[in-house]
Amino acid sequence: MDRRNYLRGIAGVGALATAGCLGSTLSLRDGNPNVTLPEPEREYTSEELPYPAWGQRVPDVTLPAPIASQTVTIRAIETPSIVTFFYSHCQTVCPILIQTIRNIQTDAIESDYIDQVTFLPTTFDPQRDDAARLREYSEMMNIAVDDASWQFLRPTSPERAKATVEKEFGVTFERTHPDDMDMYMFAHSALTYLINTDGYVERAYRTQTPDINQMIRDLETLRKRWDGVGFSKLLVGLCLPVEAW
Repeated sequence: MDRRNYLRGIAGVGALATAGCLGSTLSLRDGNPNVTLPEPEREYTSEELPYPAWGQRVPDVTLPAPIASQTVTIRAIETPSIVTFFYSHCQTVCPILIQTIRNIQTDAIESDYIDQVTFLPTTFDPQRDDAARLREYSEMMNIAVDDASWQFLRPTSPERAKATVEKEFGVTFERTHPDDMDMYMFAHSALTYLINTDGYVERAYRTQTPDINQMIRDLETLRKRWDGVGFSKLLVGLCLPVEAW
């Protein structure tokens, strides 16, 4: 039986009332019972943004995890999760994004909460980022890729990458030309999600310079709720409070 459904059904209305008391005070105050973190300060509402933002549910997407030879449904992750988007040949933004969540993984291992978070970096360059390349990349970036908490995700084709990464998650990317150039690159936006275990966006960070300390604090808030109720999920990101939409 699904653990979340079990927890919801233990005591009927009483279980839901308990969940509301354990960690959703801010959410109720801000008018959204689906999230734990309060609404960020921002210019636009979630409905006005071209990507899933605070209080909205992430797309129901399933992608291959090639190193583990399995598939991952993002909404079904049982822990808070961190998701960002990259390609392994990037020389600018992507290494910073990957290093940031790698450093959070290191903190999780050292502080003994590695079983309470899942990292889901997703490539938008499936032509080159196959299992062998992603394992090589993980060694270059010093990532503990054999830990179950870290899963590289890879759409099955460039068309699937466009449909998923760009159209569903709002991360724009454009391949350089000519198309037959072996070392082509991408111009792309930066976006990382922090989402709770029910699949709702807690934070959508649009920044190329992540604040790891803020990320860890946000993650800790969600972990405390997840520990208490088994009721939160985090898909994540980078952290600059002003740009946290």
